[in-house]
Amino acid sequence: MLDAKFPENLGFLFEPHRYKVAYGGRGSGKSWSFARALLLQGVSQKLRILCAREVQKSIKESVHKLLGDQVQALGLGGFYDVLETVIRGKNGTEIMFAGLSSQTETSIKSYEGVDRTWLEEAQTISKNSWDILVPTIRKPGSEIWASYNPVLETDETHRRFVTSPPPNAKVVWTNYYDNPWFPDVLEQERLHCEATEDFDTYSNIWEGTCRAAVAGAIYAKQVALAVIQQRVTFLPYDPLLKVHTIWDMGFADHMCVIFAQRARSEVRIIGYIQETEMTTEAMGALVLRRPYRFGRCFLPHDGFNSDRRSQGGKSDAKILTKLGFTVKRIPKTSVEDRIKNGRSQFHRFVFDKAETVELMECLKRYRRADSKHDVDTAPVHDVFSHGSDTYGYAAQVIDEMTNEDEEFYAPMPSLSFEPFGSCGY
Repeated sequence: MLDAKFPENLGFLFEPHRYKVAYGGRGSGKSWSFARALLLQGVSQKLRILCAREVQKSIKESVHKLLGDQVQALGLGGFYDVLETVIRGKNGTEIMFAGLSSQTETSIKSYEGVDRTWLEEAQTISKNSWDILVPTIRKPGSEIWASYNPVLETDETHRRFVTSPPPNAKVVWTNYYDNPWFPDVLEQERLHCEATEDFDTYSNIWEGTCRAAVAGAIYAKQVALAVIQQRVTFLPYDPLLKVHTIWDMGFADHMCVIFAQRARSEVRIIGYIQETEMTTEAMGALVLRRPYRFGRCFLPHDGFNSDRRSQGGKSDAKILTKLGFTVKRIPKTSVEDRIKNGRSQFHRFVFDKAETVELMECLKRYRRADSKHDVDTAPVHDVFSHGSDTYGYAAQVIDEMTNEDEEFYAPMPSLSFEPFGSCGY
């Protein structure tokens, strides 16, 4: 007789649901419960089971070993053959392993007949992978299982199943205190973490709550404090205050613009846009569609170069000046000085919750190549670095954000956008 024990709140693994999701902190028993449930179901009926991760470069990165260990723990060595890259049962049950990031819409069709799909470490599964996988697993009665420790509430898996769960989904939040067999060795680690780590880190690791920012993020502490102090909120546009734009130039990379208003010492970021493969002229037109009373337009040093890319020999500064912007140069500083200043000024910023979603994602995920060392390695240059650089520029020019009127230029009459009067210049 099999001695298969499960935490009570994970008993739903034996119920019929299209989606079965368990998320939470360390020591909850999620992984071995999922492994045991799949193995037991594979004994009772012939199943094709796919165990997948976002990235799997070798079988060592899969749950192959975990399943093999549970085969022995359950006394199922006589039923399952644990081979090098697959596990097979005597009744024809087959357990396969794959990385989703390497799949295409064509290659993943080989899994159409799968009965169960288990996604371990599902917090890393991308939107593209979910969009390809879900319609592929369509056999009648097929199920998709996901187990993970959450990172950010905006991660695709968490958003898909916790924030906006689909029909016929059973989603359970589970932690160490739900596991009757939580071992003493992990309890000692938990207590040490509680005593030595910050609240955000401890809560994420052991209680399965989402972080304010990814571990090692450059602005992690500042973002967490902004959330606690409710400085990520809903901000109305104040027509009595000028709207200043702060730019980070790009084309193949993101071109980013922050919309900021200054009220005394407080800076209110009421908007943010980022675009790729858009000319400076087109971006300027997009900015001017907003019905704001514009103030200064702050550009980094490369915005004054005429050879940044093919724009008819014109610099970004000249192009935006012709559109009517009052262009100002942001002093050139090092990345590290910009980060240091950005951290020290973060307490002065308030962010509109609805209009700065992409910017907040950048600040939550802006990190160094080696996140264990705060200044030894350069920040990673990725899709999140451009928005973070733009914030760093905004922190540099706080004291230049004035609400006083300045000389202005009218936009060119040949352009196909509404100039909103003279745009407040």
